Amino acid sequence: MTVLLTIALLIGVFLIGANLWTRRLTRQGIATVPQIGQIVPVNGGSIHYVEKGEPGKQTILMIHGLTGQLQHFTYALMDQLAQDYHVIAVDRPGCGYSTRDDASLGTLTEQARMIHEFMQKKDISDVVLVGHSLGGAVSLAMAQAYPDDIKALALLAPLTHRMPGPPAIFKPLEIRTEWLRNLIGNTIAVPLAKKTAPHVIHEAFAPEAAPPDFLDRAGGALGLRPSAFITGSQDVIGIEASIDGVNQGYKDLQVPGGILYGSDDPILSPAQHGVPMQQFGLSYEQLENRGHMILITAPDECATFIRNVLDAAQTEKPRAENR
Repeated sequence: MTVLLTIALLIGVFLIGANLWTRRLTRQGIATVPQIGQIVPVNGGSIHYVEKGEPGKQTILMIHGLTGQLQHFTYALMDQLAQDYHVIAVDRPGCGYSTRDDASLGTLTEQARMIHEFMQKKDISDVVLVGHSLGGAVSLAMAQAYPDDIKALALLAPLTHRMPGPPAIFKPLEIRTEWLRNLIGNTIAVPLAKKTAPHVIHEAFAPEAAPPDFLDRAGGALGLRPSAFITGSQDVIGIEASIDGVNQGYKDLQVPGGILYGSDDPILSPAQHGVPMQQFGLSYEQLENRGHMILITAPDECATFIRNVLDAAQTEKPRAENR
């Protein structure tokens, strides 16, 4: 037996073992965080969602961030708002229990289209979009493409501008080749995610402490699946391919709204992604000594912010009418 053949066999055995370990962790993740909502098929995949509150009241549609799931909103914020509004939280295409057919659907414009198609199938319009992080960028893309269906934007620590690269904790997702992305996702990515989860969660929540029930109540265990890694990688590349186009549309933004940031956000800079959006008609506020995951760590403040944005939108005319 040649040395090369021996090495190839060892690699093969390692990959098979990693795949079996991945499957085991995937089963555990699904058991920890089972599907809690309904699924609506759309062109290119499907959207998993939950809704609370009384239909017929003002609809608030919530869109989560990179490598997240709708449980980031059901953790606390959704219940607060459902007392007065009709609230829907979605898994972005490919995330949680939603699906996407291929990597080309990871761009901001395609995700916006799929979620808008979901809105049409649910027969909802005039919605307030609450987008967190990457969900904020998707919300901005939706507001540009479908302004007549969007009442206001209430964005929580949103991604708004191009970055030189993904934040450090998401750097491993920057894979541009689909076959390699799938190979890593189905072998070593999930075991590594299990090992590094405490560090990644700590960094995402800094300077605040992550809640001890993040993996189950906030759905974090769903990250222990190949699809979570693959979709996250597609998202990173999709952002890079489409963020400039969304940026170019800010000057024509017709939908009113506001942005709320934690002053000490370690993932996205408030100075880069929040403050500059005031020139495009969005208000800006920040919570002192707070980080990126304010929707979980500061739900009361986030709920108040969303209510205030909605109240302002009731009387504010679209920017296009004011020019």
